[in-house]
Amino acid sequence: MSDSSERRPILVLQHAGCEPPGAYEDELLAHQIPFARVLLDEDEELPDWRTYAGIVAMGGGMSVNDEAEHPWLAPEKRLIAEAVTAGTPYWGVCLGAQLLAASLGASVARGPAPEIGVLDVELTPAAAADPVFAPLPERFATLQWHGETYELPPRAVQLARSERYEQQAFVVGRAYALQFHLEVDAELTGEWMRTPAFVAELERDQGADAPAALLAQMQAAEEDSVPLARELFARWLELVYAPAAVSSR
Repeated sequence: MSDSSERRPILVLQHAGCEPPGAYEDELLAHQIPFARVLLDEDEELPDWRTYAGIVAMGGGMSVNDEAEHPWLAPEKRLIAEAVTAGTPYWGVCLGAQLLAASLGASVARGPAPEIGVLDVELTPAAAADPVFAPLPERFATLQWHGETYELPPRAVQLARSERYEQQAFVVGRAYALQFHLEVDAELTGEWMRTPAFVAELERDQGADAPAALLAQMQAAEEDSVPLARELFARWLELVYAPAAVSSR
């Protein structure tokens, strides 16, 4: 990649303080890529997306349909739609994936049951032709934490599925959507397990022992999952973001 002084920054849309880009942020720092973080749940103002060469949109406990409770969702979806339609590289995780789908006209709705835990994701045959996803193993374990799912938007290519949820990743143009939390390590999982709302949701779904069990799962998984997250995101940075990041000034 070119020197960081020549690259326009990435806009990070963060919907909860405890849901940062994690391993993806580590990769941004390692590559000295400039980025600006907007904390939407703290009512920080959305900037002009044209200032940025890429967008990273992270997860959150809200639904993309909760516009009455979270009035910033509607302008955020407009921002995503405009930016992605204009060809801005996009990387969406969990809520960020659902926001991409909704912004491009696809429906987002409750799934059959919550999908929470360290679970396998399987690549689709189409992933073998995608430059970012092709080097991934055909099946890998990753943290899942969601109760909603999306339909594929027009012209999107499905990249991954799981046993419980058919839609786990897709690409449309230069925009990528990942339903799963490959970026989360055991340290961040521990922070989630100290967040009352997260613990309450997990215990409702899986019982009182579930928080300790999930933390143990992540401690066992992170040796493989974190390097995989960084390798995957590095390819997006190199192959999708970098060509768009050189300023035309």
